[in-house]
Order: sequence, then structure tokens, then C-alpha cells
Amino acid sequence: MMITMKKVCSVLLFLLFFLAQGQEKLGEGPFPQLIIRGVTLIDGNGAPPRGPVDIVVENNKIVNIQVVGYPGVKIDESTRPKLKSGGKELDCTGMYLLPGFVDMHTHIGGEAQGAPPDYVFKLWMGHGVTTVREVGGRGVDWSLDLKKKSQKNEIIAPRIFTHTIFGQKTSDFNPLNDAPISTPEQARKWVRANAERGADGIKFFGASPEIMAAALDENKKLGLRSACHHAQLDVARWNVLHSARAGLTSMEHWYGLPEALFEDRTVQDYPLDYNYQNEQHRFEEAGKLWKQAAKPYSEHWNNVMNELIGLNFTLDPTLNIYEASRDLHRARRAEWHEDYTLPSLWDFYQPSKISHGSYWHDWGTEQEVAWRENYKLWMTFVNEYKNRGGRVTTGSDSGFIFQLYGFAYIREMELLREAGFHPLEVIRSATLNGAEALGMADKIGTVSVGKLADFVIVSENPLKNLKVLYGTGAIKLTENNEVVRVGGVSYTIKDGIIYDAKALLEDVKKTVQQEKLKLSYKIKQPGLK
Repeated sequence: MMITMKKVCSVLLFLLFFLAQGQEKLGEGPFPQLIIRGVTLIDGNGAPPRGPVDIVVENNKIVNIQVVGYPGVKIDESTRPKLKSGGKELDCTGMYLLPGFVDMHTHIGGEAQGAPPDYVFKLWMGHGVTTVREVGGRGVDWSLDLKKKSQKNEIIAPRIFTHTIFGQKTSDFNPLNDAPISTPEQARKWVRANAERGADGIKFFGASPEIMAAALDENKKLGLRSACHHAQLDVARWNVLHSARAGLTSMEHWYGLPEALFEDRTVQDYPLDYNYQNEQHRFEEAGKLWKQAAKPYSEHWNNVMNELIGLNFTLDPTLNIYEASRDLHRARRAEWHEDYTLPSLWDFYQPSKISHGSYWHDWGTEQEVAWRENYKLWMTFVNEYKNRGGRVTTGSDSGFIFQLYGFAYIREMELLREAGFHPLEVIRSATLNGAEALGMADKIGTVSVGKLADFVIVSENPLKNLKVLYGTGAIKLTENNEVVRVGGVSYTIKDGIIYDAKALLEDVKKTVQQEKLKLSYKIKQPGLK
């Protein structure tokens, strides 16, 4: 593809913006010692809350979790951990502390969306997301560069795990010299090159059975992890069960799972004028797919579920990313769009025959009703998978279909709750389960002695109302009949560095305001002048 001077200038401006933003010092710390005082702890294990506790961190490691009293009883100060010289105290009396959240399905912005990394990172961190798994983006080198900067805390960003899209090549990463992957040996060569480059794993969309088998086998030998969106182009011959048996470690969304549950067919019941390149066709028919699968709790349904659990396979459902399919009005009218969605991102969301996920060509009641039925069956499988001991993680896939970074992650928690998860199970999905899926459970995922200092601190109880985790807070009526907003994450702590979550979101809001002023831009609903 020919690179125009205009495109070069655009990329340079993008990079300069990012580098300038990355130099900001909005975090405080790290400190040789940090003591967080008086919190109620929700530790991520599934245990009930307890508090007040003081949590002591030294050099980014939790060294003490000390119960310092009882609810409603004055704390005896003489029994509390002592602050050392050079240490920092953070008084969080009456607040709730959770492990840092893990978003298992992310894309760090996108050129089509016009979303710079700094904008995306602050939205994530402003919602308590301290670790992300990027499952495809601008390329392995781009993502690894951001990962290194985050590791050194040179930028305000979550911890990053990089999964390269299978077969992807960039100017700096082209192991097959432009040849497409068409043989098992080429697949193995690409996988080895990806590992040597430093990637943490691979994101698949599917391929022929012999290529998928070779790639997954090689990746497994190298000890790396993998994710797959089983796209319709290859799923008829290679579904989720095939992938799990071959060594895939997690599936994204739900594609490939209904196909593994087919009993009376081998392919989806496509209309004969279906065209995969037509996004309306693709998503409208996807809303009818779960009804074509085995019924919940039937013999085949049970057998597929039990085999996946036996393979220690992870479901990363990303329920939120398709929610507009069952309620378009709700998704496009979400209150945060006005203040936090960039003009370029809002434009990307609009009905289009080109932009991925902008499939609102002719979307109405019939499509939404079908998708609501789809969700019931999908959620039944996900909830029962959890009940039988299977691992379900929390991922957002933000930046598409009216789902905004950070806000969509909290919505994913709400949808897991709708699926039947207890709020404590939702938090475990968002923390420990993600850490386990990444092979990081010894370092993050729970608030435990010896682990890293990644925390989310919020003034309201998220178990009673997950909406208090939204950056816009939750609506509440006081005893004086006053309508107020409560909650919003107060502090996000990553690697022992304290970030004012609300200040991060305020910075994003200013960026969006400035962009709107520059462009004389006002958000308008589709089709309105």
C-alpha cells in the first residue's frame, strides 16, 4: 500500500501527541512504604468483605494486611501498623478496596477510531483497570513498546500483555517475507518468530484445520497463551472444541461455541443471499445462532461444557460489546458519550458499510428481540460454566459498537451479574480469574501478602451496586430529597503508584472538550441534522 505524505504527517502528529501526554506526572509514588488506612477489603478470592483493615505495602509488595478494629467501633491507634520514615499514609476510612481489575480483551485505540493510547489508558485507569491483555492492534512492536514504558511506569498505563494477530506483519515484523501463511510449517515459523519478538501470545481468527493445529501446537510448546475469535469463515471445520483440544487457552466472545453445540447441522443456517462482507447480514444472523445449538442441560450441551472445563479452558465472553444488538437505543444514548467520547470515535460508531461493527443499516425490533433470546442462551452457558468450576474472565473489547473504554468494562461486570453471577463472583472474574488466565496469579488478582500493589479504591460498596464503579457514578436520592451522584473510583493504584482516578477522567474530559472546540463538533444521533 502506498504511504502518502498526508498519512506520514498524521502518524507523526499522533506520536507527538502521545509522547507529550506520556510525560505527565499525575501519579504519586512509588514509596518505600505505603499504608492504606481503614478500608473494607474485598480481596478477589470470593471471600466476603472485612474491615476496617490497614494494608501495608513496601517497595511494591504487600507485606501486611492487618485487621484494626470492628465496624462502628473506634480504632485503637496504638494497634495499627507504624509508618516508617519516608513512608506515605493514605486515609481511606470507610472506603472499599479491591484488587486492580484485569481487562482480558482490549485494543489500544485504533487508527480508524482516532483514539490515542493516552486517551484509552486514562479511561481504563480511571475505572480501576490496572492490567490489560491486548488481543490485536497496530502490531507487536507498537504494543511491546507501550508495554515496556508501562513496566517502567514512564507512562500512565495499565500493565500490558501482548497477543499478536496470527499472521500479522508490520514494517518491523515480517517473518515470512510477505508470503501468506498457507502451510503448517509456515504457521510454525511465524509462531516462533512471534515468540522471539517478545509477544505473550497469539490472537487467532481461525484458519484451515491443519494450520490451526500446527500453530497452536507450536505456541503451546513455547509456553505462550492464545485467544481466538472463531470467525465464520473457518468455523464450519474448526470450532471451539477443536481449538481447546489443540491447546488454545481462551475463546473470545462466543463464536465457535454454538457450532460446537450443533446436533442436527454442521453449518449455521445462513440465508441464501448472505454475504459475510455485509455487516448487517453478519450480525443479524449471528443473533439467531444460539437457537440452532443444543438445548441447555441436554446431553450434548453438558458434554461440550464438561470437556472444555476438563481442558482448563477460559471463556472470555465480552457480553457488553454486542449489547447494542439487543438495545441499540441504550448503547448509543449512554450518558458518558457526551463528555468522554472523542468526535473521531463517535463518527466511527455511526452506521457504515465500511467501519467494523457499524452494522446499523436497518436495525429494528425484530433484530433486537432475536438478540435478547440469544443472550439468554449465551448467559445460561456462561453462568453454568462458572458454576461447574470453569474459568470466566472479564473483557470489554471497547472501541466498537458504542462501547467506550473503561465504561464498557464496568458494564461487562453488570452483564455478568445479569447472567447469574453473585457480585463476589463478578469481582473474582474481573481480578483473580484474569490473573490466572494470564499466568500472573502469583503476582496480581487478589489482595494477598507477597503480591504487587495493584488496587481499586471506591467510596461506595460495589457489591451493593456495581454502578458506583462507573466514572459517572451512580444516582442516589438523599433523605433531604436531593439527587446526587455517588461513587466513581477514587484511587487506582498500580505498582504502588497512587492515581487520582477522577483526575484522570477529568483530563480525558478536557481532551474531548478541546477536540470538540477545535472542530466545532457536537455529538448528534444517527440520521439527525
